Amino acid sequence: MMNKRSFIKNMVLTAGSPFVVHASEWIAPQIDFNATDAADFWKQIQADYQSSKDFINLENGYYSIMSNTVMEKYIQDIRYTNSEGSHYMRTVQFENKLKSRERLADLLGCSKEELIITRNTTESLDTIISGINWKQGDEVVLAYQDYGSMIDMFKQQAKRYGIKLRMVSVPNHPQSDEHIISTYENAINTKTRLLMVCHMINITGQILPIRKICDMAHSKGVEVMVDGAHAVAHIDFNISELNCDYYGSSLHKWLGAPLGAGILYVRKDKIKNIWPLFGESAFADDDIRKLNHTGTNPVAVDIAIGHAIDYHLQIGIKRKEDRLRYLQQYWIQQVNQIKRIQLNTPSDNGRSCAIANVTIEGYKPADLAKILMDKYKIWTVAIDNANAGVQGIRVTPHLYTQVAELDQFINALTQLAK
Repeated sequence: MMNKRSFIKNMVLTAGSPFVVHASEWIAPQIDFNATDAADFWKQIQADYQSSKDFINLENGYYSIMSNTVMEKYIQDIRYTNSEGSHYMRTVQFENKLKSRERLADLLGCSKEELIITRNTTESLDTIISGINWKQGDEVVLAYQDYGSMIDMFKQQAKRYGIKLRMVSVPNHPQSDEHIISTYENAINTKTRLLMVCHMINITGQILPIRKICDMAHSKGVEVMVDGAHAVAHIDFNISELNCDYYGSSLHKWLGAPLGAGILYVRKDKIKNIWPLFGESAFADDDIRKLNHTGTNPVAVDIAIGHAIDYHLQIGIKRKEDRLRYLQQYWIQQVNQIKRIQLNTPSDNGRSCAIANVTIEGYKPADLAKILMDKYKIWTVAIDNANAGVQGIRVTPHLYTQVAELDQFINALTQLAK
């Protein structure tokens, strides 16, 4: 008779999906993912998240919590890998990770040979920044709106190799795609080697025309690295269609995977020229797995990515994107015309989704965020970046956010503006 351990191991080795099912007293909520009544459907989704009751969380851009469905399966995976110990690590660990890679590649529209699982966007893009064989005099174009960790890594390479950074500022309210493209194009010259651009700017939520920017840069012989930290599982797109060279993202944001999950995409013909962050001799120069040697990792996270993908696919990216944009537009449209309130995010809803940035004249960002939390129990984050022209609070609802909670936020802004 097959014992429980042999049964579980056999499931991992032979099943079409690598994600282990364990006996548990926990019963998944019965969500009707085919529900035609939108209000009823989103009530079911809201009930599947367990957010704090102490405050209204409108800061999901940093870390979007897991649904209960995904979290409970993840806990089971932790128990399973813990019980197996090194036996799991030396047998099916890498097969499970490969299957997760395959599912992610399918989700994102690229080859598994061009994608690896990392821990977050910073690790992904810093691997590229540190892995390029820089020459003194090389130039990089990037924006003041880019994420600080990547800017810091570029500054380190500038000190180390003598490269030059050309900083641009993306307009908060662009007149057109061409307005944005020309901002980057005007900074390119014959020494430019790489252009970094955000798919979705983290401090404002503005979505940039990545394909057009990549086409422009490639026409001038410049590679493009895209910071997609907020885009994966947030908006509908296909990496291969972006025509970028490198793409990094975090899966603990909008995919709803556990903390410690990200992806790095490198176009096949670019892999061989990137140095690994850590020494790796097991893979060929043109094998992307050479970039994935970071030591022992919490392997249950690799398994849990599959649960998050399952949940995401059941909702559907189009329905998810529409809902997130609806929540953002709901509060924006009601405060946009109030005197003293200013948006730092384009009002055209095609240029943003869940994330927006707002300020009230006379309030410093940190003070506004503190008042909202202390007086109204609404959690946001202060953004104070004068170089980027963004001073306000970032507001990011999630699928579990209720309209009634946004009404409380609208009321708070209205009172403070008066």
